[in-house]
Amino acid sequence: MKDATIGFIGGGNMAGSLIGGLIADHVDPGRIWVSEPDGGRLRQLADTFGVNTTGNNAELVAAVDTVVLAVKPQSMKEVCAALADAVQTKRPLLISVAAGIRIDAIQRWLGANPAIVRAMPNTPALVQCGATALCASPQVNNAQRETAEGIMRAVGLALWLEQEEQMDAVTALSGSGPAYFFLVMEAMEKAGLALGLTRDTARLLTLQTAFGAAKVALESREEMALLRQRVTSPGGTTERAVGILQQGGLETLFAQALTGARDRSRELAELLGEQ
Repeated sequence: MKDATIGFIGGGNMAGSLIGGLIADHVDPGRIWVSEPDGGRLRQLADTFGVNTTGNNAELVAAVDTVVLAVKPQSMKEVCAALADAVQTKRPLLISVAAGIRIDAIQRWLGANPAIVRAMPNTPALVQCGATALCASPQVNNAQRETAEGIMRAVGLALWLEQEEQMDAVTALSGSGPAYFFLVMEAMEKAGLALGLTRDTARLLTLQTAFGAAKVALESREEMALLRQRVTSPGGTTERAVGILQQGGLETLFAQALTGARDRSRELAELLGEQ
């Protein structure tokens, strides 16, 4: 993967995070290209990372063997249509990180059935702690799969899905997931304030507790339920708090919330694909 030439169409936050992760993973900046209409952003990326820059998407496609489509979903059809000739000539691997855009839509806009990997990273990728699910079109070979996985592993966990239909569930779970945890942390911080803690104390204790719980879970092979039970002494404070949360229907609410997010993901995919 370190020998790959990689181009990013779109130089926003996600592209910047991926570029930073790749360079930290010892990919030569001279093998990375970025195309972006904002000249100021291009200069910033060039100054920060030493990568090649251009304002011409077709020029970028001609220079690389892997193209990361990092544009907004609503811009994807226009970008792909303008790139169709260049892609059909060069036949690069295409990696889309645009939420909600299905592989068949990209293939329809580009023509000639190109090799496409669809990736769904989440926002913690911005701090190299992301979770990314990937799925590939039949045209993607094993070497290209390794390249795509290597790029996304530069900013965190990357795993493959058997079916693209599972991407809607991934969107509901990990794509939207950071917002759920921010909501829980927000509620805990507010409760700590109401119990008499200062704002700084409530915030720091909330954040460190969330970080510590996640780290324990990541480093353990035990089920979440068992980890919870181990910190829930019979008749203690945690048991009472957890009982109140369960009586309030927390698990049912999360099930309903993720189902709603999955359904909305499907709806948006239909809308974006019909543009």
